[in-house]
Amino acid sequence: MNKPDQSDVVVVTGAGRGLGSDLAQKFAANRYKVLVTDLDTSRIDETVELIRTKGGVAEGGVLDVCKKSDFESTLAKALSLWGRADVLINNAGMTRTTSLFDISPEEFSQIVDVNMRGTFLGCQVFGKYFSEEGYGRIVNLASLAAQNGGAATGAHYAASKGGIVTLTKVFARDLAKKGVTVNAISPGPLDVELVREILPPEKLEAVTQSIPVGRLGNPNFIADIALLMASRSAASMTGSTVDCNGGLYVR
Repeated sequence: MNKPDQSDVVVVTGAGRGLGSDLAQKFAANRYKVLVTDLDTSRIDETVELIRTKGGVAEGGVLDVCKKSDFESTLAKALSLWGRADVLINNAGMTRTTSLFDISPEEFSQIVDVNMRGTFLGCQVFGKYFSEEGYGRIVNLASLAAQNGGAATGAHYAASKGGIVTLTKVFARDLAKKGVTVNAISPGPLDVELVREILPPEKLEAVTQSIPVGRLGNPNFIADIALLMASRSAASMTGSTVDCNGGLYVR
């Protein structure tokens, strides 16, 4: 894999904790300058400090992914700090496990807004900028739930992640001739704090035993996939969704 340009800049959404933090740290360890974004300023500071203590370059910024203006200000911040932006990782998301017939219209809209609308706005704002620059990489975080209907998550979460897979194809097709690639990663259950928060121990154990490889996914490996998709040598890969689910869904 080609090393990034010395000054390549990546923006990671939802990077204050869990997989987002792992993604930000992975890119920083591979010489990217990282703009860590989240809604929680204390978590932003934690990720930025983790990167800086290891010699990486990072700054933080508050981003509400439901607001187009926040994406625009985030892009402006990257340009102000480093004069460029090269990669967007649309990682921010919200998970609920509410049973199908108990999901309120308000909760449905909230999940879809954060997960699918947030991804759409990020692709729209950064995709436009990247196309004008003639180069860019967008990586969207989908989910196994988009493919199997969500065995351990709510219907609204599964639907929103399915929308992300479709949006990935739409933006990839539109931006392909402009030097911009758009791809998605579809993880199964991961060994992250959030999964342990939403699943009680007995259900987590049942989920783990149901995975053919017998273990939760490694978030560090998901970050490796994202790094590969974001590399300058990945010019011919676009519109793809890469599965990483331990064999729960094969195609």
